[in-house]
Amino acid sequence: MRVSRIGLRRQVFEDPPLARMLFNDTRLSWLWLIVRLYLGYTWLSSGIGKLANPAWMVTGAALRGYWTNAISTPAGGQPAITFGWYRDFIALLLNGGQYVWFAKLVTFGELAIGVALVLGAFVGVAAFFGAFANWNYLMAGTTSVNPVVFVLAIGLVLAWKIAGYIGLDYWLLPAFGTPWRPGGIFRRDTNEVEERDKGQRAA
Repeated sequence: MRVSRIGLRRQVFEDPPLARMLFNDTRLSWLWLIVRLYLGYTWLSSGIGKLANPAWMVTGAALRGYWTNAISTPAGGQPAITFGWYRDFIALLLNGGQYVWFAKLVTFGELAIGVALVLGAFVGVAAFFGAFANWNYLMAGTTSVNPVVFVLAIGLVLAWKIAGYIGLDYWLLPAFGTPWRPGGIFRRDTNEVEERDKGQRAA
């Protein structure tokens, strides 16, 4: 029986002009610089405040209190965490005393995200982890600035090619490249492997 191959043709759909301009055109890198610096300052301020606080860096009591409030259900009210599976996950960490080391992870994670965004180093990766942290705060029932910061972080993820252009990514991205296209510091090794593979196939 003959099988129709209609619809199986390879197609590449182009982004709309506005998306190409926003996320690919280095002429708009100044826009993402403003977003970057705002988010970087936000994360740095939060991390520095925790760094000097023993409740975060020694006992983890601050995170324990945060988790306790997040999983508690007020009388006649709704729990802060909507999804039961996430509430169970937080309860598991809380009951296991994981807040002691997790508080340090949160602190240094926020600092690392902030430094990377301010310097413009691997902005897409830093923004992804920032968005993931915001997602966790939102899942735990904390709104504050998290919705706005989350949306801005997603913007940086989409604009990863130019978001750090006015920053260290101007040199880092060409040097390191991406998993699907190695940069300058790996290209020589890649060429050597390709030449060796060609020689083996010829033999």
